[in-house]
Amino acid sequence: MREPTSTLFTDVVVFDGTDFHSGTRDVLVREGRIERVASHGEIQASQDTRTVNGSGHTLTPGFIDCHVHLTVSNAGSLAGFAEPFSTQFYRSVDNMRRTLDAGVTTVRDAGGADAGLKHSLATGLVRGPRVKLSVSIMSQTGGHGDSWLLSGACSPMLAPHTGRPDGVADGPDGVRRKAREILRAGADQIKICSTGGVLSPDDDPQHSQFGPDEIEVIVAEARAQGAYVMSHAQGAPGIKNALRAGARSVEHGIFLDDEAIELLLENDAFLVPTLQAPLAVITAHEAGVPMPPGVVEKARRVAQAHSASVAKAHDAGVKIAMGTDAGVGTHGENLEEIELMAANGMSTVHALRAATSTAAQLIEEPCLGNLERGATADLVLLQGDLHREGVTQLRGRVRGVWQAGERVR
Repeated sequence: MREPTSTLFTDVVVFDGTDFHSGTRDVLVREGRIERVASHGEIQASQDTRTVNGSGHTLTPGFIDCHVHLTVSNAGSLAGFAEPFSTQFYRSVDNMRRTLDAGVTTVRDAGGADAGLKHSLATGLVRGPRVKLSVSIMSQTGGHGDSWLLSGACSPMLAPHTGRPDGVADGPDGVRRKAREILRAGADQIKICSTGGVLSPDDDPQHSQFGPDEIEVIVAEARAQGAYVMSHAQGAPGIKNALRAGARSVEHGIFLDDEAIELLLENDAFLVPTLQAPLAVITAHEAGVPMPPGVVEKARRVAQAHSASVAKAHDAGVKIAMGTDAGVGTHGENLEEIELMAANGMSTVHALRAATSTAAQLIEEPCLGNLERGATADLVLLQGDLHREGVTQLRGRVRGVWQAGERVR
């Protein structure tokens, strides 16, 4: 008996990456791509078509998480000092599975995953979302990505190895060479830190890191290789330094001011809020995960400002793409970020766009994040009519996940 070569989703509510369609629809997928979206009953199934009854469900493009750390679990926990170095790679296999099962079919890894992980996915050795690599996190000496601690020890979380160069560099010449090393290691984009952060115990999220001259060099090196820069940036001065130098996306954006928001708009840049991240640190601490007290204090301090900044940016029309910082929080809980965006003032449509079409635009993948004819058939089937019901408790609604037309959950 011939295996079906196409799939027909029938009588389903459709969010196509931009908006909801009126009424229910039928969606035909053939050879891994969207072939047709039509009113219910207009498409007749052929003998080689598998039918999925979508009545009472919503079909969306596969979700895209623009900020994860697949090799990291319980980021900031002191427990990592006692684990063997290679444990992170074994854990990443389960982290990828959980992410895909959650309905996230593509991710942008913001540091940690290397070319071996991407190769393992491409060859079918492991299963998981499509991955855009940053490989390492570029940081100045003593910056957010510098793993040196006051004790003299170095944090093992993103320790360098053959496929993951140490990301610390200083001065225009130093950062030029480092950016080239990271691109050589297989990075699709360069991740920098232009401010301090929450998980680095001894710096301040509002203090700037890397000078404008250094960031400009990194941006130029990335662009020369067809890549771009994503900047961990929490304080307003460091956010503005990154944007003026040409960073494509601001990660976190906790302390945005009016000028920073205006620069995001002028530069057509993206904000990736990761609302989930500081809340995950607080939750982990309350659950008994051992963490430096300074990290927990900073997480509590930034949470309220974070929500206000994201709401203000959205109201101003800034392009917002979903990112969770998974690895700080639990992998597989990615759709909580959509719930949080909606809770912070984004409509259902805008929150879903952030996780589909806007995220695809950020990572420069026009065939993802939409249900147009010819688009890659990464799809998520969710229980209920999201148009009427919104995205409350979205994590518990996933009923099926497809990647390039193949059912993976």
